[in-house]
Amino acid sequence: MPLTANNPERMSWLHVDKNSDFPIQNIPFGVFLTRDDIITIGTRIGDTAIDLGALHQLGYFKDIPLTDDIFLQDTLNDFIADGRKTWRLVRNRIAEIFDAENDSLKSNKQHKEVVLFRLDEIEMQLPVQIGDYTNFYASKEHATNIGAFFRGSEQALLPNWLHIPVGYHGRSSSIIPSGIPVHRPQGQTLPTGVTEPVFGPSESIDFELEMAFITTDANDFGEPIPVNEAEEHIFGLVLLNDWSARDIQKWESDPFGPFLGKSFASSISPWIVTLDALEPYRVEGPKSLKKQLNYLKYNGKKSYDINLEVAIQPKGAKETVVSKTNFKYIYWNMAQQLAHHTINGCPVNSGDMMGSGAISGPTPNSLGSLLELTSQGKHPLKMTDGSERKFINDSDTVIMRAHCEKDGTRIGFGEISTKLLPVYCKN
Repeated sequence: MPLTANNPERMSWLHVDKNSDFPIQNIPFGVFLTRDDIITIGTRIGDTAIDLGALHQLGYFKDIPLTDDIFLQDTLNDFIADGRKTWRLVRNRIAEIFDAENDSLKSNKQHKEVVLFRLDEIEMQLPVQIGDYTNFYASKEHATNIGAFFRGSEQALLPNWLHIPVGYHGRSSSIIPSGIPVHRPQGQTLPTGVTEPVFGPSESIDFELEMAFITTDANDFGEPIPVNEAEEHIFGLVLLNDWSARDIQKWESDPFGPFLGKSFASSISPWIVTLDALEPYRVEGPKSLKKQLNYLKYNGKKSYDINLEVAIQPKGAKETVVSKTNFKYIYWNMAQQLAHHTINGCPVNSGDMMGSGAISGPTPNSLGSLLELTSQGKHPLKMTDGSERKFINDSDTVIMRAHCEKDGTRIGFGEISTKLLPVYCKN
């Protein structure tokens, strides 16, 4: 089925700023609360949110096999479970409806009043009910940097890292959309020079700049997903800030790995950008440094050229961009991650989320965490207001952005904006 929604020549009758992340070629999917306190599934073109539930009830998808309530739900899980054929039909139809040459909705004032919303009239929600969340450790530069900090440069990468996409099971209950603040967590730490652990607030709150993909119902129990079929089961991507309490994490990680240092919060961008929308931005990924087992060998281009950046905004001050990197640096791509995840027969469900791990590039300003950017706090970053940061301070806001750009067309993810609050106090 052709990807007509990706036509770079297509223009919309809705206003779209030149540098918008959401031209008519994007058509992401999300969930929002309307001005009438109704939760609906929608999309976005420019700065206009579109109620797909209302659009469906008005008959604009009448020849596409959809249930009556498919867009009248508070998550995208059922729509995602319908599979890629349905996603593509719907996305192509939306592009037709909002094409500058199509008057069917453009000229219908009554329909537009119930379908279209300004962004200040809606409140974005978590787009899917995330049943399971896996976080990988897929950036070679990030893994090497972290390994060198704790084991020395000669043992930076553990022996398994170049053979398998390393990952761990995360906590889905603390995944939140952009705009929801995060409290500084408490826990056990072992400060330098101390022999017994102490309890208190984490003093080393960090971000991890990541992308994450959302899956459909992908396989039966016991059935692996072949690497070259994996993308058929990936709905789309979101931007992910996998918050980290480095001091808690350091103390707890032996022998099982991250736990409380990670599970207190993970923030995602609210619009899911489909793999179809990202099709023009495929690129070659890093070359394998070791011969890979057959189940991880793939054909074609499986990486994506997505520009990423992180900024820190102190309270009352302008933001400071502290990192610029790219998703194409990921060593283990999404298809390999999903193939490895299911090679043991583990079932994957609609709405599951798989994080990439922090994405670091080859240069000092392309690192995906403060732990790397400040060399474990030894070299603080200077903010525009003159203050310095080893790690995130209370009242700081961490902002992440992501977009692709090619031949004059820009496809973006919007942003994650999350403020760090002091330790939670019930009173």
